Amino acid sequence: MRCVLAASGVALGACGAGTTNSAGTTSTTSTAANGTSTPHQAVVPYGAPIEPAVNPVGRATGGTVTVSGAQRTYRLYVPASLAQNTPVPLLVALHGGLGSGQQFEQQSGFDGLAEANRFIVVYPNGTPTRPGSQELVWNAGTCCSVAEQGRENIDDVGFISALITQLETQYDIDNNRVFATGHSNGAMLAERLACQLASQIVAIGVQSGALTIGQCEPSKPVAALEIHGTDDQNVPINGGVGSKSLVQDDFPPPVDGLKTLAAQDGCPPAATTSTDSAVNFEIWHPCEAGTLVEWAKVTGANHAWMGHPASPAAERLEGGAPYMGFDSSAAVWSFLSAHPRP
Repeated sequence: MRCVLAASGVALGACGAGTTNSAGTTSTTSTAANGTSTPHQAVVPYGAPIEPAVNPVGRATGGTVTVSGAQRTYRLYVPASLAQNTPVPLLVALHGGLGSGQQFEQQSGFDGLAEANRFIVVYPNGTPTRPGSQELVWNAGTCCSVAEQGRENIDDVGFISALITQLETQYDIDNNRVFATGHSNGAMLAERLACQLASQIVAIGVQSGALTIGQCEPSKPVAALEIHGTDDQNVPINGGVGSKSLVQDDFPPPVDGLKTLAAQDGCPPAATTSTDSAVNFEIWHPCEAGTLVEWAKVTGANHAWMGHPASPAAERLEGGAPYMGFDSSAAVWSFLSAHPRP
């Protein structure tokens, strides 16, 4: 499998008929201005071809939802290109530890992908590490900080559930295409959602995460993609305490959570492998309900969200400048858009 525009990790979007080869790479054909046909491929194995990000000219707003008596906040992006009278996908995008919805919106570039590919994206805000702080965290289980289950035990699963329900009353959301993504602590929450909110979350695509709850029994099968840098020193790819970890937690190996989800989905116990340039893939498939679990290990990448520049402050927290040879946002949407609930 070879990704189109491998330097940026972005596959060019296309119109026309599509075929899937034995490696799970979906190809499509678009017609250029001179009448010639150009083949395109998905960003990751078993992903879908996507349109590259464009200038987001839609509507960005803030909103609130009340959960267990607490008012929670979020940012919402609704593309100007959104199809009318047609149910549309929803992406729940969860910032990393000490980040925010606005920060992840700016860094990830999901607004531009949403504009090009016609989906709504919402960026919830976590819990402040201290009153008035803009450094926010999630309760993913044993991580992180004040939100985690051993401290304030914030009901973030309930928050995301209520947020999805509220947005479904306001927009024509296709409930077979409600997805979650996240970075670091946000990725950990997304994995928790796959276990505990499978009635609403159809598939997840995350970077630099791990499963940090003790029990995972999804009510429905959930497809999953986890992207991880081999040089991640915040959440090490083999688990343990990262040398640059902000919380100094002893994280489980990220692959353990993927194996757990694969087992719950009825996938084979052994993964198949493939390599594309600096990315090594492990894929558990075929699974009983038609789902798939995929691990993308990016050689030389650190903890930062891949393919998108970060602020100097974020670089200090995430172990340096982001790896630019792979675009996590494009990979996530390529994977998620290929895995609606049947």
